[in-house]
Amino acid sequence: MSTLDAVQAALAAEHAAVYGYGVVGGRIGDAREGEALAAYAAHRARRDALARTARDLGAQPAASAAAYALPFPVPDAAAALRLAAVLEDRVANVYSDLVRAAEGLLREEAAGALREAAVRAVRWRGSGVAFPGLAERTGSRAR
Repeated sequence: MSTLDAVQAALAAEHAAVYGYGVVGGRIGDAREGEALAAYAAHRARRDALARTARDLGAQPAASAAAYALPFPVPDAAAALRLAAVLEDRVANVYSDLVRAAEGLLREEAAGALREAAVRAVRWRGSGVAFPGLAERTGSRAR
């Protein structure tokens, strides 16, 4: 995968995460609303940075979709917690590809984004995985 392809994939994942956190925020409940807002802001900032990176690489940044299919219904706070963990797992997966494809500062930023997504996933799920961002390579896709 080229660096540009990995940047565009990460950008697409960030667009989806921003959308998904809109759903999470509407269902999460007061106790964890602050966490959801912080995650939403972090994903928006990463999305914007990746769009700039795509332009710097000479490409038109991947556009967001009007809507995204959720992996399961999100009728309540418990489902919102699960969705937040899934969003973070998916973001970690694409950042692992960007870490492999990039060099220098972009690689450092991708590694930081991977780490942040893994930490947020643990906070939402209450447990971690051995190798965040590598689920698709072990045969257990993030759900």
